[in-house]
Amino acid sequence: MDIDSLKEQADKLQDFLNQHDNNELDYDMILQEYGLDVKSLEREMDNYAPKLDLGYVKLRPDAVDPKYNYETDSGFDLHAIEEVEIPAFGRALVPTGISFDIKDGYEIQVRSKSGLAINQGLMILNSPGTVDNGYTGEVKGIIFNTNNHPVTITKGMKIGQAVLCPVVNGKWVNLVQKNKVNEKDRGNNGFGSTGI
Repeated sequence: MDIDSLKEQADKLQDFLNQHDNNELDYDMILQEYGLDVKSLEREMDNYAPKLDLGYVKLRPDAVDPKYNYETDSGFDLHAIEEVEIPAFGRALVPTGISFDIKDGYEIQVRSKSGLAINQGLMILNSPGTVDNGYTGEVKGIIFNTNNHPVTITKGMKIGQAVLCPVVNGKWVNLVQKNKVNEKDRGNNGFGSTGI
């Protein structure tokens, strides 16, 4: 059942509830009068898991579609759209050929792939890199080569992962200058203050 059907069914149920006392609730009567199977609706609502839409555009036909490898993954893979050589201890901007239509209240964070970091010594330099919802250009990864030899990123190779995250952006924040900040339990105890 789609969300519009669920909403229609819920509206019918609300109409019924507005017209009847809670003591009068009878699932069979609701089914007969309104054609609404409340038990089925309850099961549907218990199993309903809304998904967010994250639109994307392939800027080139050979760009690799982003996808989650497992349903439980936080991030989806980003792939190189062209071959790029990164010198020893150097960095390079690697294009993906993908742009995203990110909803307000969200950002994409571009992060290193753990396997790429441990097995090949390659990582996203400014991890996590931020893709603001107002940015509609191509997503690229700044890849840092931690090796003492050059490494070639091949076309189609995974270069990082992207995580869609909720965020409070500048549209919702007033930056207010104050004479001092409010005192709190931690105070100015910074680096190493927890014993590490």
